[in-house]
Amino acid sequence: MNTSDIIYRLSKREPTILGMDEFLQFGVLVPLVEKDNELHVLFEVRSQNLRRQPGEICFPGGRIEEGDSTPEQAAKRETAEELGILTEQIMNVQPLDYMVSQFGTIIYPYVGFLDEKLELRPNPSEVAEVFTVPLSFFKNNQPDVYNIHFKVEPEPTFPFDAIIGGENYNWQPRKMEEHFYYFEDRVIWGLTAKILHHLVDVLNQ
Repeated sequence: MNTSDIIYRLSKREPTILGMDEFLQFGVLVPLVEKDNELHVLFEVRSQNLRRQPGEICFPGGRIEEGDSTPEQAAKRETAEELGILTEQIMNVQPLDYMVSQFGTIIYPYVGFLDEKLELRPNPSEVAEVFTVPLSFFKNNQPDVYNIHFKVEPEPTFPFDAIIGGENYNWQPRKMEEHFYYFEDRVIWGLTAKILHHLVDVLNQ
């Protein structure tokens, strides 16, 4: 392989995230609906029958499947399935920044609008209930932010003798911020709150 071969191979590829094929990828929608002459954010409460995070507050969305042409299509498909509507009834969909988590997942969030007169039929196997919160609440109230710290713990067979510093190697500590919004008797936190906070930042720019 010569210089020309290397330049040709590199020039013909589109850079992406290293190891992206190994990431789980999800499309998520932030539904906005006009209610009482004011924009509201629509949330789901996850069914107690779900294996992961039962009873937690979230946005509609789910894993990107082979039949999904884009992350946006996945977000719309999942939203339609969970809320019992048609994908065509999700209007003016716009992307937010995608998120690469520390846990091997990539989240593609979008904002979309639902007609206030639209009749929702939530899928009971996934959604226990839906509710809305005025968007102004999130614009006027900063979330509480807490840090989760991660400890680096190499496996027992890690080759410490092969690295400078050995067992005393100075691993860089890692942390993750968790956001919490409190609205009436609802606690909105985690990824859902992080996406909300990002949306508010974008709207305030």
